[in-house]
Amino acid sequence: MRSLIILLFLSFLMSCVSDDSESILFNNEHILSEFISDKTFIQNEVIACSASDSEAPDLINVYFYPEMGSADFRLYESFSEDGKDFSKYQLVNLNSEPLFQGAMQIFKVRSQSKWFVVTFELDDTIEISTPIRSKVFSQPTIWSDVVAINQEESLMPEFSWDINSVENNAIFFQVVATEDLQFLSGTYTQENKFQYYNLNNVVLNVTQGTPPNLEKGETYVFTLMDVSLDNWVNEVIMTPFVAE
Repeated sequence: MRSLIILLFLSFLMSCVSDDSESILFNNEHILSEFISDKTFIQNEVIACSASDSEAPDLINVYFYPEMGSADFRLYESFSEDGKDFSKYQLVNLNSEPLFQGAMQIFKVRSQSKWFVVTFELDDTIEISTPIRSKVFSQPTIWSDVVAINQEESLMPEFSWDINSVENNAIFFQVVATEDLQFLSGTYTQENKFQYYNLNNVVLNVTQGTPPNLEKGETYVFTLMDVSLDNWVNEVIMTPFVAE
């Protein structure tokens, strides 16, 4: 069962990939600073991060959370050392794909670039993510299924995990989903533990409304991303579990 769910997730990640050798459009209309020059925009607003793929070492997965009503999802990349210089960012000619049945979105790209940003439009405003450092070659993301699950409190499993690198960690992102990867909850903690659905140590909650109660005997999937200060994912943990 575990291998089937992980295979489902990985096969999705590999289904659509871009190569930067043919995806970047080099003209002024596709430079980020030009794109936002006559628009209202907000920086550091889009929740986004990126990770290397578990199967293809040169593939980069750029994840982001689309706010309700947002549109025109765009990925920009920069080869400059200065990730804050928007004049160095070029548009990647690539569509995002839904993840967790659309609760999140993902861009999949092969690139030698140093930085990414994600943008989208919401209420006539361009929202821009904090620059995401690409470490696909220098610090590949670790993928595993190692997590402790305590189910002493019925239908409220508590997940805990080891910190891969304290110095590289800034925050943890958790997703609880159904067996077919329907998003139930999305939360951020600074501690290396999370209990469904207890918000006591949650510092950011991206769940829409209150998630449903788990059902005893049903299989669910827990996903954990260990995110660094520059928004690179140090480790992804993904494992199915049966609610008790």
